[in-house]
Amino acid sequence: MVVDHDSGVLLWAHPGRDQKTLCRFFDRLGDERCAAITLVSADAAEWIANVVAARCPNAELCLDPFHIVQWATRALDEVRREVWNAARRQGQKAVAKELKGARYALWKNADDLTARQEAKLASIARTNQALYRAYLLKEQLRQVFALKGADGIALLDRWLKWARRCRIPAFVDLAKAITEHRPGIEAALMHGLSNARVESVNTKLRLLTRMAFGFRSPEALVALAMLDLGGLCPPLPGRAAA
Repeated sequence: MVVDHDSGVLLWAHPGRDQKTLCRFFDRLGDERCAAITLVSADAAEWIANVVAARCPNAELCLDPFHIVQWATRALDEVRREVWNAARRQGQKAVAKELKGARYALWKNADDLTARQEAKLASIARTNQALYRAYLLKEQLRQVFALKGADGIALLDRWLKWARRCRIPAFVDLAKAITEHRPGIEAALMHGLSNARVESVNTKLRLLTRMAFGFRSPEALVALAMLDLGGLCPPLPGRAAA
């Protein structure tokens, strides 16, 4: 799916999620209009970056903040599983049980924690400094995208320095990945772009699918999506065309 950032209109959709599929959109758009595109938001898939670079010479790619923070959440969960497995191997059943139940408290945004989840985090802070440090790393990366702009970039610099020396392998690797994708991350911070428009359309598509009790083919879903979300106003039976 391709969505317009300004209007939120679904511009184009096609079955498939690969380089060949995305090229179909730019083929239809044509070289002149491709050259007029200045900003594109997407996740960090290499095939998307390759197509955008080849077909939109004047476009700056902005990497979706949600996906970047999701990397940190996965790294945090990797640390949690390592600590949990270590506790099980050492026969610390109570510790292992508490760590298993702390998954959602670690994942959740700090502002959304329940009192019970806050207590779990306080317990982890006392008993497992490495896991709590991983949680703080995840939260500070989320704060980078909450700040945006130059302040967000400055905090990203500090985050990378911390992550590189944190001695937590999952976050050292994450720092390397973020450094590799830094131009797209900085572009997202400066321009304030994300894939929120696309995710909104995804939600509406799921609703359309439920209302239709499913579709026999992806083409049928695409047709209805373009009718409902693409800003199309075809003449309908019983109504005079303007």
